[in-house]
Amino acid sequence: MARLDDKVALITGAGNGMGRCASVLFAHEGARIVVADFDATAGRETAAAIEQAGGEALYVQVDVSDSSQVESLIGATMSRFGALDVLYNNAGIFPSDDGGVTETPESTWTRVMDVNLKGVWLGCKYGIPAMLESGGGSIVNVASFVALMGAATAQIAYTASKGGVLAMTREIAVEYARQGIRANSLCPGPIATPMLEELMSDPERRQRRLVHIPMGRLGLAEELANAALFLASDESSFMTGAQLVVDGGITAAYVTPE
Repeated sequence: MARLDDKVALITGAGNGMGRCASVLFAHEGARIVVADFDATAGRETAAAIEQAGGEALYVQVDVSDSSQVESLIGATMSRFGALDVLYNNAGIFPSDDGGVTETPESTWTRVMDVNLKGVWLGCKYGIPAMLESGGGSIVNVASFVALMGAATAQIAYTASKGGVLAMTREIAVEYARQGIRANSLCPGPIATPMLEELMSDPERRQRRLVHIPMGRLGLAEELANAALFLASDESSFMTGAQLVVDGGITAAYVTPE
């Protein structure tokens, strides 16, 4: 029996990178997938990949920072599948001008908070009632290892937004612990996705980060998807309010190997 048999999983930011990888993996494990992404072309490609592999998928275009669109997303999920068992709030942005506290434009700060933090809140706000109606389920919110430690290569808005995701997830976990809903945070280290590869296209900037990873490499989207699958499935049934760190050892290191 697959780990997500008879489950309905909604994944935001599912059009590429970690979201697409998780969508395909969750479908392989038996889930019916709601592919949510702002990019219609990418989202439909993910849904097509799932269907070509014999799975069932629904694509819904959504801006996760827009309340009415997120509410409609949950409505479409319940209308098509009649349940919501897994909510994987994965969508996030990291603008190139997100830098130090004094340099980051206010507009960038606002946009990052709207997508990375408000977007997760809206997913939970509208998703939790559907999960309660479905008999409970698992929420996986993507935070980051930067929510646990600081960096001199500043990204102030992104870091603050992910710290907020971490705190909010704990609150949700405790509030709904006796109502059949679990909520956990996934804290990735640097993962080789299109967004990060663009950020690290400068060799000097790339090496500045790689030197701090004990394993000496970026993580793979598949490695993060496997961690998300664990949190989404009943294998983690006694975990809630936790943070699962998948970072190649960054947060454990004081000095890395030569």
